[in-house]
Amino acid sequence: MSIRYPWLYEYVLRRKGSIQQLEDSLPQPLSAAELMAVPDDRYLSMMTQRIFRAGLRHAMVDARWPAFEDAFWGFDPTKMVLLSAEHIEQHMQNMALIRHLGKLRSIPHNAQMVLDISREYGGFGRFLAQWPVDDIVGLWFLLRKRGYQLGGYSTPGFLRMAGKDTFLITTDVVAAMIAHGVIDRQPTSQGALRDMQAAFNQLQQDSGRPLCQLSAMLAWTVNHD
Repeated sequence: MSIRYPWLYEYVLRRKGSIQQLEDSLPQPLSAAELMAVPDDRYLSMMTQRIFRAGLRHAMVDARWPAFEDAFWGFDPTKMVLLSAEHIEQHMQNMALIRHLGKLRSIPHNAQMVLDISREYGGFGRFLAQWPVDDIVGLWFLLRKRGYQLGGYSTPGFLRMAGKDTFLITTDVVAAMIAHGVIDRQPTSQGALRDMQAAFNQLQQDSGRPLCQLSAMLAWTVNHD
């Protein structure tokens, strides 16, 4: 089954009350030029921040992030790939940080991924900018495979933080997809995620809107807070 965009728009418009309120509530992705202008260290920082947010209160992680920026030299990937096990153990003694060994170990691994992709594409931001949004789940799969600690919601969450257009697999989005018969359960398989991608692609074709806006609109059909 599919989701009809005219129904989605009218439903959300009624809920928000006016076109202006609706549009002001919607997220905006970065343009390709804006993505390419972001330096690699910022992408590694956002990636690491999203990894640390997993399972923790985001506000708590964000409040600690200046200490992370200081401890890890601004997340320059050329420096982060040199982090040894001894360096990580030293950081485990830093009371200003969130001392999670597995997540700290992700930093040199993901720094290497960022460097490799950056060298291949002329910048990690250029790589993100060139990736087609009609296969955004393909980008999730690639980053999960080549990265570390990027499973679950972490990869789409990182991309949303970075400004790359993506939909999210929140509880509300999943509930909306199930209600419309796109999937029948929590999407844990590649097939189910590609079914969600196909539904979003159709909505995008019908509306011209970015995936992040369609994702938010779908969530609003379920979340009435």
